[in-house]
Order: sequence, then C-alpha cells, then structure tokens
Amino acid sequence: MALRRDPHVLVIGGSDSSGGAGIARDIETIASIGVRTCLAVTALTVQTHEAVVEIHHSQPRLVADQMRAALQANKVEAIKIGMLATAETVGAVVAVLRENPQVPAILDPVLASSSGRALLEASAIRVMTRDLMPLCRLVTPNLIELALLVGAEQAVDEDGAVKQGQELLAGAQAILIKGGHAAGPRSTDILMSSDQEPVRFDTPRLAPSMRGTGCMLASAIAAHLARAKSLEDSVRKGKLFVYERLQKNAAE
Repeated sequence: MALRRDPHVLVIGGSDSSGGAGIARDIETIASIGVRTCLAVTALTVQTHEAVVEIHHSQPRLVADQMRAALQANKVEAIKIGMLATAETVGAVVAVLRENPQVPAILDPVLASSSGRALLEASAIRVMTRDLMPLCRLVTPNLIELALLVGAEQAVDEDGAVKQGQELLAGAQAILIKGGHAAGPRSTDILMSSDQEPVRFDTPRLAPSMRGTGCMLASAIAAHLARAKSLEDSVRKGKLFVYERLQKNAAE
C-alpha cells in the first residue's frame, strides 16, 4: 500500500470533544503541513471551550498497544506526545519509545487545561522528568509548565526562564521555552540544548486568544521533523505556522 510509505507522525494524546485542542488540533495541524497521522489515544474527555467536565483514562497497556500497532503499520518519522494523565501511562509510553529510539519524539508536557483542570497527576511529573524527557528530542513547556517541572515559582523575566530551562536541560536533550504567558509586545520562544547557545524565535504578540496553540506548535514541529528538517528549522517553521494561524484567527 502506498499509504505505508508516506511519512507519518504518531500522535499520542487525549481527545477534546470541543475540537479546540488535543488530538483534534494535532491532526488538523499535521495534515495542513502535508503529513499523515496515526494515533494512540490516552484519554477521552468531555469538554467545551470553557471547561473540562469529565476525563476517562485509557488503560496504559492499551496506549502501548496502540503505539506499537501504529509503528508497525506505518512509516512513522516523528512522534508527538501530549496529554498522558497518569504515571502509569507515562511509563507505558516510555517502554515503547525505548523500543524505537530511531524515531524522534516531541513532548508537549500537558499539565493542565486552559481552564485550569489538572491533566497530569502530580505523582506523574517526577516520572515524566526522570524517565520520559531524556528519550525525547524536544520538550516544549510554557512558562507555567516550566516552573512546575523544575519545582519553582514562575519566572518573571527571560533570564529567569533561561535559568529554569538550564535546570530542566539536565534531563532533556533540548527544550523550547514558549513565551506565550510572558508580557510585552513581543512573544519570544527560546530553544535550548546543551551543545549550543540559546536560539530565540521572536514574533509580535497577538492579542486574540486561541485554544490549542501548544498542541499546534508541538505538532507543527513534529510534522516538519517528519519531513527530514533539522530541529532548529522545524522549530522556526512551527513557530511561523502558529503565528500565521493566530493572525488569521484575529482577522476573522
């Protein structure tokens, strides 16, 4: 089948019944870049654009089996990881990533919904930082997530964010600190890795809000990685993709 030869991104995450974030946003983003998707669903949620009402977790074994089936069926060139919900699910994902070290993984560490509902158990954060992050090519925390991952207060300026990023780099290959929760007229994302100086991706800050931008950015980066782009180029193209979508949303 020709489909088997097409590059795919394996999306691991939860559903969003409103369509604003989660797997719905991932598929939309990756398809618009011209890459196919396959799935491992970690949770079913009942939510609107305002609130998460219910969360039903998939069994960890089922998540791992979905991943293995997707990897067997398709030419998976990148993996995008979103909502994992529990420590057991994090462990299941870790096991499959260890079986497939040749496939780069992008981790969007989804800790809470836009409305504030916790989407990852507190006990799972340690498992994520200790076991999952070292296996991922890139981790994409916003400022709130970055602070939670290193156990600190949210950084109030770029120097503070970079310092927290350096702490997180002790257990990660590379991180992209997202500047969407910062203040000021510019939105700056900072790509950090242990073997080079921080690289900044800067755009004007747009006033309109849009759900699922974190999902969108990580998915866009994964889609470009699947097309054999370098990490820095993939981040640059992913940032541009999100900015253009926000511009379009503002104009509508």
